[in-house]
Amino acid sequence: MNYQKLDASLAMALNDVLEPETPNLVVFIHTHSPLDPDAIAMLENAGISNITSNQNVFTATLSCNAISQLSEQSWVKYLKLSHKLRLANRA
Repeated sequence: MNYQKLDASLAMALNDVLEPETPNLVVFIHTHSPLDPDAIAMLENAGISNITSNQNVFTATLSCNAISQLSEQSWVKYLKLSHKLRLANRA
């Protein structure tokens, strides 16, 4: 795993994963453009559909093992853990 491509919250979340094969982390995958056919195929295998070569940010629910594999790819810039947004109270 290339930890230099992971944001801090994703790296910490990986430490809490009990089953490394279970897709349970929602992440943003930031890539270099344009993507080659092998990169597109790898993203499709991760469950991402409707990929075009000029896209550079993708969202997927991934396992620890999938995150590790993606972090080693030269076309991946970085991986960031998605956070749930909360509405601000307007009192």
